[in-house]
Amino acid sequence: MKMEKSNKDDHLFYYFNAKNEKRWCYRYRYYDEFGKRREASKQGFKSESEAYRMLLKVKSSILDGEIKEIESTNLTISKWFDIWMETNRDQWKTPTIKARGFTIENHIKPLLGNIKINNLDAATYKKKFINKLLDKLTPGTVHAYHTIFKIGINAAVENEIIKKNRFKKIKIKKDNPSTLIVDNFYTAEQLSIFLEGAQALKSISHYTALLILASTGMRKGEALGLTWKDIDFNNCRITINKTRDYDGLRPPKTNNSYRTIKVGGKVINQLKLYQKWCKELKLSFGHPLKEEDFILISRTNGKPISPNSLNYAVNTVAYKQKLKKITVHGLRHTHATILISKRIPVKVIADRLGNTPQMINDIYSHTFEELEIESVEVFEEAMNL
Repeated sequence: MKMEKSNKDDHLFYYFNAKNEKRWCYRYRYYDEFGKRREASKQGFKSESEAYRMLLKVKSSILDGEIKEIESTNLTISKWFDIWMETNRDQWKTPTIKARGFTIENHIKPLLGNIKINNLDAATYKKKFINKLLDKLTPGTVHAYHTIFKIGINAAVENEIIKKNRFKKIKIKKDNPSTLIVDNFYTAEQLSIFLEGAQALKSISHYTALLILASTGMRKGEALGLTWKDIDFNNCRITINKTRDYDGLRPPKTNNSYRTIKVGGKVINQLKLYQKWCKELKLSFGHPLKEEDFILISRTNGKPISPNSLNYAVNTVAYKQKLKKITVHGLRHTHATILISKRIPVKVIADRLGNTPQMINDIYSHTFEELEIESVEVFEEAMNL
């Protein structure tokens, strides 16, 4: 179809349709806020003045930012979340980038990616995303993915891609913290058997790590982040001021996580033996042991052990000792439940674990309930009731 330019505006054209009727159209090219070339166009106007009025309206909309509504007509969920990630990557920390990227690529795109952002309503979102995820994941995990989705949609609203977030009122009941530790801990007797098995491992690094975790209730990342200057051998204390994972060193999880805790002679003696072993290992690779060095290192290269190696160690010991399978974090729960069973004050336990007393009460409510039942029985027995 041949078009001729109007004398009125360089973006205004006329042409003749199949019936040889004269019609008018406009074609206006511009760049959006992402630097991409766009074109707003429409044809079929019966008069030049009508086409010109619409062209002026489009130009005005672009200047006012309202044209984004036109741009978003064919924008899919997948494309928007790609734009959101790319635009904000340099402003986010590495863990945030990884968490959001994982959620987008593995859950949001597969379930919602092809849907146009303007067409997704709350009911469809719940059916195709929330309910699908709840079929295979815990409510807490689904809640985390839902939160990331809402943050991305909020960004679309802020950029005027869509008018409002239709999904912010959708609620997902999170797991009760106390249900997360059910069966993910050992009794004192089971822990003793576990540590015997850990000591029999060929890896002194893994035994030392598991002994520290079980004896202190540290989080895995906190143990991995320990350096030799964090150990006070004379006063039997360990200071926790950082955490380490696949993304490197980071500050502890919360302000309460910064703490110095007391440890027993067994842990200190093991650390002394382990330090001697580390010195010899480091020297074999041509390096002296420094205070700034991470405590937990691999015998194969003298470098820090990986987070995943502790998962393997816990699973291996549990299997060899014929114990139920727990996670590395289960050793933290084990430490806490043993202290609670011995009626150690909640404040003391909270300080030791780097939590608040309220969190201890919430997470270990089942243990406190068992103690309450026991206290009734003890009282009745004492009173011969």
